Amino acid sequence: MGRVLKSLVILALISATAAQIRKGETLHEEAVHVREHEDASHDRFEARLAAGYHSPERAIHMYPMTNDQFNVVYDILSFSLACMMSTTVFLFMRVPSVAERYKTALIISGLVTFIAAYHYIRIFNSWVEAYKYPTYEQADRYIRNHELGDGVTGFHGPAPDYHIHHKVVYGVISSPVITGVPFNDAYRYMDWLLTVPLLLMEIVLVMNLPKEESNSKCWVLGVGSALMIVSGYKGELIVAGDLTPRWHSWCLSMCFFLYVVYVLLIGLSDATNSEADPVVKGLIQNVQLTTVVSWCTYPIVYLFPMLHIGGAHAVLAIQIGYCCSDIISKCGVGLMIYQITITKSNNERSAKLLG
Repeated sequence: MGRVLKSLVILALISATAAQIRKGETLHEEAVHVREHEDASHDRFEARLAAGYHSPERAIHMYPMTNDQFNVVYDILSFSLACMMSTTVFLFMRVPSVAERYKTALIISGLVTFIAAYHYIRIFNSWVEAYKYPTYEQADRYIRNHELGDGVTGFHGPAPDYHIHHKVVYGVISSPVITGVPFNDAYRYMDWLLTVPLLLMEIVLVMNLPKEESNSKCWVLGVGSALMIVSGYKGELIVAGDLTPRWHSWCLSMCFFLYVVYVLLIGLSDATNSEADPVVKGLIQNVQLTTVVSWCTYPIVYLFPMLHIGGAHAVLAIQIGYCCSDIISKCGVGLMIYQITITKSNNERSAKLLG
């Protein structure tokens, strides 16, 4: 009899618990309440999409950075900007030293690095605005005092172990935190859309080509390179999740890339070989090869997210790779163009003196 009574008491307690989830609510009412919240949340989500807000799939992904990661990108962007600005000043100041027919090529070289310098200022500023360093008081408050929804602050114990990187002491720099302002690396594509066609034009303009053929090659290379940049833009925005669109953009962009490389190395080989001075011929071949080799790093860097280099590591690798490639293909090639123009100018002056 005692065992039966005990069982009945337990069943009664279970029934009471199941029937009274919240004060004044039965189990059925609780289920309805939860479903109403879910429906309301979905309706708000749909309303945000209709108003133009990003869905999670369309959102720009920002990744937490360590102090070292943030500073590596900060320093490489600063170094690239300094290279572009100094090369621009040098090239523009050397324009009067070359013959009239080669001034256009040298001016275009200066414009390439000038445009790149402007965009690197924008990229640098965007990177700085995307992250900020908390003060000691902010970091300590994050660990010790969690702000409640009503604005009341209270002590709730130490933060979880995975937040240990936020814990700082005086004299120790903590990791930067995301500000909510997205890092806009699309400035690079706006830069490439202008500078890559100009870069190819400056190479064509120092070659031994008739005016009509020179104009034709400039248009062919300019349009081909512009299509290469535009076709790769969409995929560049995707560095995590479903990378299928990034693969599609990479393949399409590579088609234009291979065409431009073919025209530069094979289509212009006759013009290169027609140079009477072997020194000038060697310089032109070097600038062609340097351009192609430096460009080969772009599709490789583009593949980093597809090679499972994701998150902050992908951002870091992409920034380092693109900056190094830009320095070589813009500053390095620009200085090589100057060497070609000054050598050809000196040869023409010597021929006039001897003739």
